[in-house]
Amino acid sequence: MTFLRVAVVGSGPAGMYAIQHLLEQSLFDVDIDLFERLPTPWGLVRAGVAPDHPEKKLIADRLFRFFLKRDNVRFFGNVEIGSDISHDELTASYDAVVYAVGASDDKPLAIPGERLPGSFSAREFVAWYNGHPDYRHLQFDLSGPRAVIVGTGNVALDVARMLTLPAPELARTDIAEHALEALQASHVNEVIVLGRRGCQQAAFHNPELEELLHLDGVEVQIEADDLLPPERTDADWDTRRKLATLIRLQARRVAAPAKRIVFKFHHSPVALIGDTHVTGVQVQTHEGSGSPGSGSPGTIDCRLLLRAIGYRGSALPGLPFDMQTGVISNVAGRVMDGSVPRIGVYVTGWIRRGPRGVIGSNKQCAAETVGCLLADAQAGKLSHRTDDPVAQALTANQRPVVSFGGWQRIDRTERQAGAARGRPRIKQTDIGELLASAAR
Repeated sequence: MTFLRVAVVGSGPAGMYAIQHLLEQSLFDVDIDLFERLPTPWGLVRAGVAPDHPEKKLIADRLFRFFLKRDNVRFFGNVEIGSDISHDELTASYDAVVYAVGASDDKPLAIPGERLPGSFSAREFVAWYNGHPDYRHLQFDLSGPRAVIVGTGNVALDVARMLTLPAPELARTDIAEHALEALQASHVNEVIVLGRRGCQQAAFHNPELEELLHLDGVEVQIEADDLLPPERTDADWDTRRKLATLIRLQARRVAAPAKRIVFKFHHSPVALIGDTHVTGVQVQTHEGSGSPGSGSPGTIDCRLLLRAIGYRGSALPGLPFDMQTGVISNVAGRVMDGSVPRIGVYVTGWIRRGPRGVIGSNKQCAAETVGCLLADAQAGKLSHRTDDPVAQALTANQRPVVSFGGWQRIDRTERQAGAARGRPRIKQTDIGELLASAAR
């Protein structure tokens, strides 16, 4: 049987599903090297899923970790492509390279004052409370009574929940220690969620919306002129479910609420106010159709604004990038130089299709990409390499590489620290600390 050496860059769901499809095919024998910039694997399963959603993280233990235990799969953590290893070195060392690096940037609001202190992306806030080493240093101003979130997707709901969850509930999760302390001391008691369009066009999913029905001590208010009973609309089934849930939220009564979430649909931010720090956001109201300019601007006081209007991919050295869509240029997962496929180079996940879908959406995406890879191999388009120069180079450069065994030691350390405090784990958020645990 023909032998293939494949590099997968990125250990989040997209990369792990690509590995699954490579392992389950029967056309070729494969050796797979998985490269991850951080010492820890799992991507957004670790650094993006909300701490109060432990069930969504089980896939890492129930599925992904078994792939890394295979003899023909190696994990290279703490290795950055473009810095520690170049793209050219990868393509010279492997028959195929699959990039599954996700989307590490954000869509801007493009309004005056957006860069004022106190204005952040929701992606940064999520990474901060999940203990991502790159964001542990951030300081979010939680001293004021109100925070504003721009956007109505699932990430916006996650952030609103984290800002309003009772402290005892937060303390039972794997939220980063620095975030737990900051949120326990928070003075934010009202979170306003701004949506440019109406509630029938909101991007959140119904299960995430239903969670707000179960927030202890949190009142939810809905300001929307298109909130109609489902039977009075011709909306699709998913939208009708969301309308029913919004109506339940509107009717729900909370005795002596400690905090409040307010949805303001048909509102857009037009400017952030403040000299040295955000003190408010100027908003424009919209007509029911979503067309701008129908109402006079108003101001909402706040000291924290989080934009949750979408993630965006970042360019990688040596790869063609579509600036308009924020993805690596590709057709069905094959990286393209114009109309010509770059042989042996593939993409999957958000960097291929854009930041949309849930964790499971990456499985089909990876299946199509791996299918293209295998078709190219069957057609004799891929080289067949037998040496191992990348591992040799990392060893020669004395790069502190984290193996799967090293990750298991980090995992054990975090779980043991958490068990001592009645928590699932206490995440290590410093690179030096992580490397020390991996080498222990």
